[in-house]
Amino acid sequence: MILKELKIDTWVGDPTNCYVIFDEESKEIMVIDPAGDTDKIVDLIRNIFKGHLKYVYLTHCHGDHIAGVTELKNQCGGKILVHRFDSDGLNDVNINLSAIIDLPPIELEADSIVDDKDLLHLGNLTFTVIHTPGHTKGSSSLYCKDQACLFSGDTLFKGTWGRTDLPTGSIDDIMDSIINKLLKLPDNTIVYPGHGKATMIMEEKPIYLELKPKMY
Repeated sequence: MILKELKIDTWVGDPTNCYVIFDEESKEIMVIDPAGDTDKIVDLIRNIFKGHLKYVYLTHCHGDHIAGVTELKNQCGGKILVHRFDSDGLNDVNINLSAIIDLPPIELEADSIVDDKDLLHLGNLTFTVIHTPGHTKGSSSLYCKDQACLFSGDTLFKGTWGRTDLPTGSIDDIMDSIINKLLKLPDNTIVYPGHGKATMIMEEKPIYLELKPKMY
């Protein structure tokens, strides 16, 4: 697996992390959260990796993660995937936040919806969908056991968690998602979040072990 991270500037101030995953054997590619800078993503697909875009995976429906989806699909194809509980938010400007930020209205339709524990195959790579509500009700993470890595969207960041004060967010849900789902993964799992620097499960555990008595 070859992984390329692109830092895409958006209105939120902290760049969105867009991930391009390439399976060398099959030449299949998955793009996670194309927030913009579509020309850079297309260049990676066509000229650097010279592969085929199979999936465009959206960890959630917010505009700072999906603004480049339409242009990317128009140029490279690929199947748009999102958890079923965020599928409506893709074409609801009040939920995807494009109504309240400096973006044209975003209205998207997923090609397929995913559910908790679904498996995605990229060549010989297998990714497991983990439903991690809290930031939005349909937030999800992607876990690849063989590569010991997790793409956590805006659920788990280095040293903190995603905000829960936006439409369909819930502090109780995000804590449950992190403590009872993500922190159950192996300690050596590398976490690639939607913003900021990568971390590891072992580095995040102490934060939530201290929080847990206060939360319940």
